[in-house]
Amino acid sequence: MEKKLMHAIQYIAYGGGSNALKHVEVPVPSPSKDEVLIKLEAASINPFDWKVQKRMLWPILPPKFPYIPCTDIAGEVTEVGKGVKKFKPGDKVVGLVSPFSGGGLAEFAVVKESIAASIPPEISAADCAGLPVAGLTALQALSKSIGIKLDGSGERKNILITAASGGVGHYAVQLAKLGNTHVTATCGARNIEFVKSLGADEVIDYKTPDGAALKSPSGKQYDGVVHCAAECAWSIFEPNLSMNGKVVDITPSSSSMMTFALKKITCSKKQLVPLLLIPKGKDLEYLVDLVKQGKLRTVIDSKYPLTKAEDGWAKSIDGHATGKIIFEF
Repeated sequence: MEKKLMHAIQYIAYGGGSNALKHVEVPVPSPSKDEVLIKLEAASINPFDWKVQKRMLWPILPPKFPYIPCTDIAGEVTEVGKGVKKFKPGDKVVGLVSPFSGGGLAEFAVVKESIAASIPPEISAADCAGLPVAGLTALQALSKSIGIKLDGSGERKNILITAASGGVGHYAVQLAKLGNTHVTATCGARNIEFVKSLGADEVIDYKTPDGAALKSPSGKQYDGVVHCAAECAWSIFEPNLSMNGKVVDITPSSSSMMTFALKKITCSKKQLVPLLLIPKGKDLEYLVDLVKQGKLRTVIDSKYPLTKAEDGWAKSIDGHATGKIIFEF
């Protein structure tokens, strides 16, 4: 029996940016054991997606060409594989497509039941589609790496969030303020009021001398840093850290990995920690519940239909999105 076809976006080689994206018709995938097939209503792009295309994760990703990019999806379950217990056809879910299989930028995609969460009827797919990578990264950095208790208990911590108006950053500010924290944030001048509206206690323009030096306007030393911006020298972080301060680098470079290793070898109390996202369904459920309660919101920079996917891709590469870029189906 001939398989049903769907519209998808793919690229067939490294490089080329948005111009290399191709609109194609490919077979609708089938869910394997413990997987669900989702008819997409929304998807989100992350810098990770175009970094894969730029060969920055070679030789790990992509596993082969042609490749359908994007991992963050939300929509309606149309079919479930063997062993699936949490979901049934008709359920609305948000999930994370494995980057090793790819497939998020298409009309249908499969996700594992274990890294998907139900979307309540009062929340749109677009409001959830940004959560899987950016939201989970912010949550893991704050709660697991830095140790902030998001119920407001625990000792007060001074936190710095760089690039706070971006995808991970805007979630990190909101989540950090659920804990017992003082939040300093950096962003461009045009987004200062926006980042304050997310709850940041003080916001600095990264282009000013104090912003470039990451200095807190109130003289705070940071117990934890969620570093979402481009590479930054350890010598800039170190004088701003408290005695046991920790920098969580969400996009670690080779030099930051060297710093991490050096700090471990020398038993330094101040640490740089590279973050490797470990997505879990229960964490995604927790984030969706915060959205439902009004304690977390996805700020949407712009929306694009699948037919204009290359425009959203180019906007992400440009690097000046405020919040998340969403594709709607």
